[in-house]
Amino acid sequence: MGMTIVSQRQTWWWTAALWSCAALFYATETVFGMRAEGMRHAWSLLFLTDFLHWLPWALATPIVLQLGRRPPPGTKTRWTVWLMHAAVVTVIQAISSAWRAGMLVLLNPYANPGRPGQFQTLWFSSFYSGLFGAMLLYAMIVAAGHILEDRQRLARQEMEAARLNEQLSQAHYEALRRQIEPHFLFNSLNSIAGLVRENRNDAAVTMIARLSDFLRRVIDGPNRQMAPLGEEMAFLEQYLEIQKVRFAERLQLRVDIPNEMLSDLVPTLMLQPMVENAIKHGIGKRAQAGAIRISASRDHGMLTIGVENDGPRLPDDWDSGRSGVGLAIVRARLRSLYGSDSGLSVRNREPSGVEVSISVPVHQS
Repeated sequence: MGMTIVSQRQTWWWTAALWSCAALFYATETVFGMRAEGMRHAWSLLFLTDFLHWLPWALATPIVLQLGRRPPPGTKTRWTVWLMHAAVVTVIQAISSAWRAGMLVLLNPYANPGRPGQFQTLWFSSFYSGLFGAMLLYAMIVAAGHILEDRQRLARQEMEAARLNEQLSQAHYEALRRQIEPHFLFNSLNSIAGLVRENRNDAAVTMIARLSDFLRRVIDGPNRQMAPLGEEMAFLEQYLEIQKVRFAERLQLRVDIPNEMLSDLVPTLMLQPMVENAIKHGIGKRAQAGAIRISASRDHGMLTIGVENDGPRLPDDWDSGRSGVGLAIVRARLRSLYGSDSGLSVRNREPSGVEVSISVPVHQS
């Protein structure tokens, strides 16, 4: 209801503004053109007459736009619609001609020595001579209404698509948050139980505290889609501190991220599943120590973040589409946030290891 009222007000304002400009141009051109030809008329009255001549059309424009969008009930066939428009344009032209004839009789803008003429004669002459022009003008108003309606429909569709895309991205974000919690929590609790059995109580308490901080960050963290890379790395450090308690000296970490890139915005909770994937398929499958390297670089307006491990390579028949749930959600989030301007790749390293990398447009906080 409120939107309809606002839309009607905007229509009236735009109609008044456009018709005022058109009437001003028409009246000015008529007066200056006649004066340039040396004619003698009551210029101010002629200007007023030609300016107000378009008032009936200005008042009828919202009605014409409405009829162009939705014909009244009962005009369902093409011929009835055409007859309806013919009747409307005839009525508008008749009213406009009567309005002009009345001003000519009342004001006598052409300064005729005698009377300007009979009202009926002036009305019929104006109606007959201007009927074809009125049809063209009516058709232009209807066509303009269709163009404006199409643009408004396209704008609404784009807004709806953006809203749905935002909701989809938010759903992917929430799914990623929920996907982090269960199996990581169970693994961490098992590690804590193992520390208790080994009487490493101080380490168990430390791990409980770190796990609590980590889960609080996941559950109660800011509900936003993007965060500076520095904040994501700080959150990732909490995750890795817990993993280091599990894997002890088997987990080695190397970070190669220039300081100037820490302010670049990246999707929230995007790095954690990449590192988790590297630990699960790299460190988790090695009996000896393993290394994880996190790197970042810029190239042609794109920020690329890579997470690589030195574990076993992927088999030759491995399909990147069969990646785990975490990476699948990461890929879907990238698509919903950036469309085709982003990418996720998984590839083997030489001589061993696997690298997962994402590329997103560079945006700074």
